[in-house]
Amino acid sequence: MKKLSDERLFRLIHDFLKIYMPSQKHTSPNTIKSYQETLNLFFDYTTKVKGIPMMDISFSKIDSQILFGFLDWLETERRCSISTRNQRLACIRSFYKYASTIDFTLMVYRNEILKVPLKKDGGKKKVVKYMTEDAVKAILKQPDIHTDKGIRDQFFMVLMYDSGMRDREVLDLRLGNVDADSKTPCVHVTGKGDKHRIVPIMPKTAEHFKKYAKIYHPENNPDQYLFYTVRHGMILPMSDDNVARFMDIYSRKAKLECREVPDHIHPHMWRHSRSIHLYRAGMPLALLAEWLGHAQLETTQIYAYSDTEMKRDAIKKATGKMNPLMAKKEKPCWKDENSEELIRKLYGLR
Repeated sequence: MKKLSDERLFRLIHDFLKIYMPSQKHTSPNTIKSYQETLNLFFDYTTKVKGIPMMDISFSKIDSQILFGFLDWLETERRCSISTRNQRLACIRSFYKYASTIDFTLMVYRNEILKVPLKKDGGKKKVVKYMTEDAVKAILKQPDIHTDKGIRDQFFMVLMYDSGMRDREVLDLRLGNVDADSKTPCVHVTGKGDKHRIVPIMPKTAEHFKKYAKIYHPENNPDQYLFYTVRHGMILPMSDDNVARFMDIYSRKAKLECREVPDHIHPHMWRHSRSIHLYRAGMPLALLAEWLGHAQLETTQIYAYSDTEMKRDAIKKATGKMNPLMAKKEKPCWKDENSEELIRKLYGLR
């Protein structure tokens, strides 16, 4: 077996993920997984796009140009947002900071990585992309529920929409985290910062769960991952890429039936869509923040910024019939002798 050209890189990655972050920094499991996914994506790029064999990847092979290319690839090929791009860059920077602390001779490589700046988003308020309720219905109809895979895919999307969970939170669920038999079905979720919350689900979602569990969890092992795949006879947690893949397939099919389906569906859009729909239905932002697991209420404000339809409805209700904005587009005919005064009142001059 061919040896690694520079074992330091992968040895330090191992220590960073397995020792430093969990034992010394006490980082949450979800955050560690995020770092792990970032590094795996980076190596996917270097091997598949740049053509550098995994065995040949080393500190000396990774320069600022490769990192720039990786970040642009995230945006163009994987359709990641600027915030996601910056988050991936921050993960890589953190690893290089750790590596240069352990081995001072690696400082030169850290300085090379620091040449890549965070990307500015123009300072605009974040406007989330979400689906209409008709678009959600159209996509949920696409899986073939006469097959086991179709039942799984439909339940995954139903659960993600109903619970508003993050993609990673859903993939981290164990069978025992779902309580579908009580009068108030719910899911016990571990979110960012290792914070726990209980999310209620609809009875219909609980029915989907029972149908799914009968097929995929006949042994009823509460510690098994709720969603998994089988590769070479091994049961493994389902990956983010697998989720993104089947959602893309179903959304493309649904768009042929419903024009409201967005061009590019990503897993987090289900969370955004459910949040917008609940906010539009009257859920207060404070309660929505707790339901979503947001540590800061300011994070939830993005749904208030984004819901232009709700703003439009509110403006219509607050605008009287006599307001010029509601008047028909006809040339006014003023026959009343007090027409001048009426005009002034109607247009806010009195």
